[in-house]
Amino acid sequence: MSSVIRSEALAGGCRLLLAHGDLTEEPVDAIVNAANGELQHGGGVAGAIVRRGGRSIQEESDGWVRAHGPASPTHPALTGAGKLPCRAVIHAVGPVWGEGDEDRKLAAAVASSLALAAAEGFHTLAMPAISTGIFGFPKARGARVIVQAVLDFMGSALALSLAEIRITIIDGPTLEVFRNEFDRRWPPA
Repeated sequence: MSSVIRSEALAGGCRLLLAHGDLTEEPVDAIVNAANGELQHGGGVAGAIVRRGGRSIQEESDGWVRAHGPASPTHPALTGAGKLPCRAVIHAVGPVWGEGDEDRKLAAAVASSLALAAAEGFHTLAMPAISTGIFGFPKARGARVIVQAVLDFMGSALALSLAEIRITIIDGPTLEVFRNEFDRRWPPA
């Protein structure tokens, strides 16, 4: 399980946590996968989720794409979690740096994932630093966009069921960037 680095109260009694640890070990209702549109989970966070959770996640993802077409920043996919300790995986498609309109697409990926979690009645959710790894989104800019997208969503009427949102990061340099973003928004006492 991850260790909580920061915890902040948001609108509606929800808590936003910054956690250091392995997303695939989070005992939450759902985790968010940083996916590509075709839901081919070969590397990065997506690869780790399938390695830990089992082939059923990839098989369900393939079936989702056959039924619905590619996932997108505004249309995430939902699958089971295989052998992971969570109940479900939300597959969010963040932008690849350089494709254009990256900030809007990243914010949409976060918001649509949160909306899907709320629609499913999930109370707890953990997400990675979407697009800031192999997709090349600059980490500090990504931290600002991701945190702001969470805050914007939690201020909306759609956020009813969510009680805890974790941003779970395994690598030290990315964790430090997100810690700096939390400190900027909520200066430590």
